[in-house]
Amino acid sequence: MEHEIIRINTHFQDLIGWIAVMDGITVGHVFMQIQKDNKIKFLDAWVHEDYRRRGIYRSLWDTRWEYVKDIYTDKTIYAWCLPMSLPLLQEKGFTEGDTCVYVEKKI
Repeated sequence: MEHEIIRINTHFQDLIGWIAVMDGITVGHVFMQIQKDNKIKFLDAWVHEDYRRRGIYRSLWDTRWEYVKDIYTDKTIYAWCLPMSLPLLQEKGFTEGDTCVYVEKKI
């Protein structure tokens, strides 16, 4: 089963996104935000649990990466990622920064 990648412009908070579609169903997405000071923030990525381990995340990520390289020059790209996503970012030349720890409390 092949998936199709479609770019979407949300017109909300300067977000650009890509969705992965299989058989008319959205099975994944990635977004980025154009920010001031020559920065682009790579935002959340998601693939439906029933469609993971099929290369969809990599396809979405690479599509966004090629778009950024083609359209935006002299911009700084940054992202927050989970440890399992770090190898892909390092493969693309990103440098690991400080570590953040997620915390929560129900009130």
